[in-house]
Order: sequence, then C-alpha cells, then structure tokens
Amino acid sequence: MGTRLETISVGQIDYANAWPIFHGLKLDRADISIVAKVPAELNRMLEDGQLQLSAVSSYAYAKNSDKLMLLPQLSVGTVGRVHSLFLFLKQPIDKAKPERIALTNASATTVNLLKIVMELHFDCHPAYETMPPDLDLMLANADGALLIGDPAIQASWNRQDLYRIDLGELWNQFTGLGMTYAVVAVNREAAANDPESIRYIHRLLLQNKRKNLADPDSMIRRACRELGGEESFWRTYFTELQYDFGPQLQAGLQLYCKYAEQLGLLEKHVQFDFFDAN
Repeated sequence: MGTRLETISVGQIDYANAWPIFHGLKLDRADISIVAKVPAELNRMLEDGQLQLSAVSSYAYAKNSDKLMLLPQLSVGTVGRVHSLFLFLKQPIDKAKPERIALTNASATTVNLLKIVMELHFDCHPAYETMPPDLDLMLANADGALLIGDPAIQASWNRQDLYRIDLGELWNQFTGLGMTYAVVAVNREAAANDPESIRYIHRLLLQNKRKNLADPDSMIRRACRELGGEESFWRTYFTELQYDFGPQLQAGLQLYCKYAEQLGLLEKHVQFDFFDAN
C-alpha cells in the first residue's frame, strides 16, 4: 500500500444515460471532486492522469486495460435497444449501403461498434470522417451520421425524415448478447496507493445507483426539464438501460473486444481485471 492520495478527481459522463450512477451524488470529502465531460474527453483525461477514477467508454478501458481496473457492478449497457446510439441514414441500408459516414467525436466505443457491425454484419466498408455532433453538418457530405447520448435522443425526435438504426438493438440481433457502452475504471496506481478512498467512492456510487433506479422520478423530471420529451420515454429509457455489468453484458463486451482485435481496432487481447472492492 502506498501513500494516500492528496486529491482524487472522479470523471462523470455528461449524458443522461449515466445519471443513475451520478445524479444527486454527494461526496462528503473535500479531497474528492467530480468532473463532468463527454466520454471522449474523460477517456483522454483518465489516460493522461488528470483523473484517478472515471466512467469511460468501454473501448477506452479495453485500450488501456494494462493501466486501469474495473469497478464491479457499475456500467452503462443494454440487452437490445439503447435509445441513444443511432446511425442516421438518408436511405435504408438494405436499399443503398452508405459510402461515407460521419462519426461523432464524443465517443470511442460506439464508433468502433459501428465499424464492427458495418464490416461483419453488413459487409459494408464506408469511408469515415470524425466531426462534432451536429447532424445537419454531418450529413452535408455524408450518407449517414453516428450520434450518441443526448444529441442522438433529440435528433431521433426531430428528424423523422431520416432512417435510423439503434446500435444496441442491431448488436443484439447480430450476436444475441448485450453491449456495454461505458464502464467505471480506476487508475491502477491510484488503486494501489489509496485503496480505501477508492472503496469509499465505489460504495457511494453503488448506493447512489440503487437509490436512483429504485426511485427514478427525480431523474425523469430533470430529463423532461433539461432535454425535453415525454415522461413515458424517460421512464422506459432508464428502465431498459442496465447498470450492473452482469454476465450477459460482460460476454457482449468480451465479444466486442474480440471483434475489435480481429479488425485491428484493438492491438491486444483484453482480460477484464476488477478492483477488489471488499
């Protein structure tokens, strides 16, 4: 055991899909702070050491699994529809395979999930361009656009003229498994130096998750107020998302990593390594 950390920065995904873990979270210690960013930014900050613990893209964990450990029973995933990861298309894919797809710059997991299903499921090899998540701008010179999170939800409401594919649903149809889009990971050095603080944070995250899932009304009111939409949508949304990183979600992520390695999107085999939270 090393020296206790002077400060701990915790990364929070700044999308509604992570609210069950973080909404209303109170960390009663002055040495622990929360930083809210989109997944791609949190991925970079955890990799660079600016964060000690963070919710991150599953792909970012897989890419840096030699430096990171997973916190048990915490993730963002689905078995089937996810409602917030959409490929928007000008034409249905069975009519015309897209030649060019614009990718959001806010994600890593979903970008590579799309590449996997495009190649292995659709036998489609489009050109890709990474852009900010502005659907009109993305589609100006592309046949399709990938959006995630709150922008994807709002675009699904506002752009009924476009065809759309829910990537969670597509992955489940392709593999029969669930998919984990984000995990909560801790820097191995931080875990070794101050395991008690990491256990404290993990305990609070689990308690907060259980409270929010047992009584989602506060999250639903917040979503309607900040993002729009109907209460019924948000109740379904928070119900269908899964946050426990259970066996089916782990199996889906293992297969995702296998395919990513097969296609050269990951350089190494990934073995899940969990922090000892007991």
